[in-house]
Amino acid sequence: METSKTLQNWNHVSEIQLVYKTKVKASERPYIKSSKTVYQLALQCWNPDTIEFFEEFKILLLNKSTKVLGMYEVSSGGIAGTSVDLRLIFAAAIKANAVSLIMIHNHPSGQVKPSEADKQITNKVKEAGRILDITLLDHLIITPETYYSFVDDGAL
Repeated sequence: METSKTLQNWNHVSEIQLVYKTKVKASERPYIKSSKTVYQLALQCWNPDTIEFFEEFKILLLNKSTKVLGMYEVSSGGIAGTSVDLRLIFAAAIKANAVSLIMIHNHPSGQVKPSEADKQITNKVKEAGRILDITLLDHLIITPETYYSFVDDGAL
């Protein structure tokens, strides 16, 4: 049974706003041509002092022309992994009005071979994106010297 105080405050709810702000002109946004382009852009956005220290997971959000709307850091973690929440990935994608995304994370070990966890999150994001009409274009595992692309390897 609801109290009279609860009934009196029924119209006091939090307002939710969906806002995407950019400081980059549409004509100046990077265009994604290949996994190499993604890798080069990722290295520019990664902290070189931490890329071999702890794992970070980021997404590139893209418009219909595969121009970059922005990069979002989903999580950062420890030496051997980081937690990835699908809701955060798609909240960012929806907020930016992205039609596709590319997942990127680093392996501090220097090895770019995908783990079972890497393969599982790739499949989960691909399936969730299919339902939401947001395409997962690729998933890159990066180090300062090289990268692995799920698409280039035929794994996506």
